[in-house]
Amino acid sequence: MATNVLVIQADQFRADCLGVAGNLDVRTPHLDRLAGDGVRYRNAYCPFPVCTPSRYSLVSGLHVRQHGGWTNRCTLAPGIDTFPRALRRAGYRTAAVGKMHFTPTYLDVGYDHLELAEQDGPGRYDDDYHRELAAAGLAPVTDLVDQEREFRALAPQSYWDTYGSGRSNLPEEWHSTTWIGERARRVLAGWSDAGGQLLHVSFVKPHHPFDPPAGWDEAYDPAALTPLPGWTEAIPTADQRHRREYFDYELLDLPRLLRVMAHYYATITHLDHEVGRMLDLLRQRGLYDDTLIVFTADHGEYLGFHHLLLKDGPMYDPVVKVPLLVKFPGRQRPGEAADALVSLIDIAPTVLSACGLSPATPLPGKDLADPAAGHGCVFAEDRRHGIAGMARTDRYKLLWSDVAGEALFDLNADPHELANVVDDPAHGDALRRVREAVARWALYDATPPTYLDPAAPQRRAVTGGDRAARHRLFAGAVDEHRPGA
Repeated sequence: MATNVLVIQADQFRADCLGVAGNLDVRTPHLDRLAGDGVRYRNAYCPFPVCTPSRYSLVSGLHVRQHGGWTNRCTLAPGIDTFPRALRRAGYRTAAVGKMHFTPTYLDVGYDHLELAEQDGPGRYDDDYHRELAAAGLAPVTDLVDQEREFRALAPQSYWDTYGSGRSNLPEEWHSTTWIGERARRVLAGWSDAGGQLLHVSFVKPHHPFDPPAGWDEAYDPAALTPLPGWTEAIPTADQRHRREYFDYELLDLPRLLRVMAHYYATITHLDHEVGRMLDLLRQRGLYDDTLIVFTADHGEYLGFHHLLLKDGPMYDPVVKVPLLVKFPGRQRPGEAADALVSLIDIAPTVLSACGLSPATPLPGKDLADPAAGHGCVFAEDRRHGIAGMARTDRYKLLWSDVAGEALFDLNADPHELANVVDDPAHGDALRRVREAVARWALYDATPPTYLDPAAPQRRAVTGGDRAARHRLFAGAVDEHRPGA
């Protein structure tokens, strides 16, 4: 029987907001059970802490600089292969339900069947979910106020005081989490016993606004919660330029943070409930054990780290680290917690391998079925505030930006990334090694396909065969990011 594949994706899910990850406050019994049946990767990272670029990396197995989708309004070049396309070519029935965040909304990346529930951008004006809401005489007012500029400009003071968190105006049966879970179960109910089926389920939540529906919004008492590691009483000096991004974070005090956390956790527990209903359906049908099941997110969430919220700012761990649970067919490696550095680019080769397929062209990711799989260094990029990047080894993290310069953190001594040691001679050798890893990655390991922009001289230099020219190009870029350059 051909392997079935279920990929479940959340949006803006901080990696330590799982019970199995040691969080004593949040309740995620179904995801915890899934982790007990498979492998939990404690050091999984996204390649870009923004929805669309990260999602294109997940389906293509490529770094963002390789697939070229830099923004939430970008598309995926037709020549770039994806694991859904590969499975479809192999005869799989492929489907996706929920938030894909593609441009155009129903972009064909390999899914034969699409039932979409989008959020920001034009997708909400032509997707299935909002069409059905309109037919029922409903509108997602809470979401519109948070996500659409013209409504946000008219938001009441209570919206700003609560950082947009609170009860959804929609009843539970029409909340996006419920709708996506129900549509996903319909697809799973139609799976045949013969195998060869792929379903990608992508929830809108816990992306802001943190708006659980009635019945879920009081699941947590703010006073009973504990701030997560990395909360600071004030915004650190190094992060002051991000004090006013989506909200004014200088006004964020502990009572406000705990209220935000209560609603964020409620959206997670609601999501966990819907995941549990999907997994129970597979168990009832006898399909659970032999299905490859992946749970992850496109990026994380600060949730108080350095006195910040959401994701607009430096690539600290809470915003680039993601939850990653993989239950392999046949219950391989149950209950394992892996410390290897892995990335969302590893999901595509893992899915292909589980289905007995090989990528059409070599991919930079690893097959996580190999217990030894991992990377010596994982990378992420960002283009929202200039050109920025992250390199993370088992001990060090290097951040670079053409706006903020470089920052190096010794995560063994400073897990909350508060002490920049980039100018400390004691860490000079480590800095050199991480910089060299970045150079190898950018120049050789993550070069973009030439067909994305074959006329660009710099693109030709980076992807061509002249290693000296490639080195000169990147060395100049590195010099520009060094302090004092």
